[in-house]
Amino acid sequence: MKLKKIAKHVGALGIACGLTIASFSAAAADTIKVGILHSLSGTMAISETTLKDTMLMLIEEQNKKGGLLGKKLEPVVVDPASNWPLFAEKTRELLTKDKVAAIFGCWTSVSRKSVLPVIEELNGVLFYPVQYEGEESSRNVFYTGAAPNQQAIPAVDYLMKDMKVKRWVLAGTDYVYPRTTNKILEAYLMSKGVAKEDIMINYTPFGHSDWQNIVADIKRFGSAGKKTAVVSTINGDANVPFYRELGNQKVTAEDIPVVAFSVGEEELSGIDTKPLVGHLAAWNYFMSVENPANEAFIKQWKAFIKNDKRVTNDPMEAHYIGFNMWVKAVEKAGSTDTDKVVDAIVGVEVPNLTGGISKMLPNHHITKPVLIGEIQEDGQFLTVWETEGLVAGDAWSDFLEGSKDLESDWVSLKCGNYNTKTKKCLGAAAAQ
Repeated sequence: MKLKKIAKHVGALGIACGLTIASFSAAAADTIKVGILHSLSGTMAISETTLKDTMLMLIEEQNKKGGLLGKKLEPVVVDPASNWPLFAEKTRELLTKDKVAAIFGCWTSVSRKSVLPVIEELNGVLFYPVQYEGEESSRNVFYTGAAPNQQAIPAVDYLMKDMKVKRWVLAGTDYVYPRTTNKILEAYLMSKGVAKEDIMINYTPFGHSDWQNIVADIKRFGSAGKKTAVVSTINGDANVPFYRELGNQKVTAEDIPVVAFSVGEEELSGIDTKPLVGHLAAWNYFMSVENPANEAFIKQWKAFIKNDKRVTNDPMEAHYIGFNMWVKAVEKAGSTDTDKVVDAIVGVEVPNLTGGISKMLPNHHITKPVLIGEIQEDGQFLTVWETEGLVAGDAWSDFLEGSKDLESDWVSLKCGNYNTKTKKCLGAAAAQ
């Protein structure tokens, strides 16, 4: 009898445990998990921590509206710590263990390249919010930052036409985005008649801090009697000592203007900007843009972060656009299933923060305005030039051999790199 009672008790306990596990699983299924994959430590934390907070704000706002498909959104935050292989590991965790419906993340192209094979293997969805070098189109990635034709090429055109620049310093951090962007820019400049000796290219490691000799070299290169400019693809916290050294060596915007592709309001908030007034940045959004949508976003951000001095920037706007596109696509598909969302999202339009409407294109890039701004003493940008309308993002450069004949179309061609001459899909999302 005693043994029977014990067995009965154990059986009841097992049923209770089973019910508890089942209840937990049901509770977990009542939320839609969203992966946030941004470095919160290491050299890229200066830029990426803000994007994590932006996503938390957007998810909180969506939950206040009632969530998505009748469920609350649940953020799953991980820290890949500016460690590129760790991005791949964290992505695999998010998709297999946490079962996230989508991932919003990465900053550097090397981190995105690390994530790419995992996101494709496991059929996940990644929204990538930062300007990049192009030369890639994946069915599983949505590129909401600028392609080169939405940032780098217009910036060089502005320097060439409006500032009469004849000599070019292409300075970047030593990884795929600066190297590929500079390869495109070198080809573009030479197609415009710029001599090879009038192009200086320099790369430095992540986190580089000693800029004295490099800035001295830039000054020497700019003393040849031709108007010289620096096109900067320097990334992360290396920008702080770079701009400080420009000030130390009295390199002014009048002498040698710098146009940056990776320096926004967030990076400038940590340094004395007085010596940098007049230097430039090319983006698709500035905090200083005046319109009701941007004013509301800034107000929301400062309230969420509980700091009236915090700024907004371009990649934040890209997450704002990408997140809202994902929400609309999920609502349209009636599901978070990757295949259904991928099919539903092309053609989706949402407001951007510069007063226009951005659209998701068949190549998984979006339409964006291009703005060039001058650094002001308060760390903000004064827009000095902008495109008349929105520019469609181009996955493949028109100025590189092996790329100019490629087309990306995930709707009619079902291919990221269709060769328009051979009429064949090359069979890989990221060729080269």
